[in-house]
Amino acid sequence: MLTRRRFKQTRTLIERLADEAARCRDEARTLAPGRRRDMLLRQARQDETAMQIDAWLRSPGLRAPT
Repeated sequence: MLTRRRFKQTRTLIERLADEAARCRDEARTLAPGRRRDMLLRQARQDETAMQIDAWLRSPGLRAPT
């Protein structure tokens, strides 16, 4: 039987998403317009959207459906 490899995250999801978005935007700035640049900017937007969704889900105003 295979055992799962467990990895304890040392940084929060928000920190990791923010770093990834910044890294993608920085790398995109150095590239000329093209497919790779568009993919990096798209990934940065997806990371930022994920951060917003996470913040929304953790907000105190959000209630479970009744």
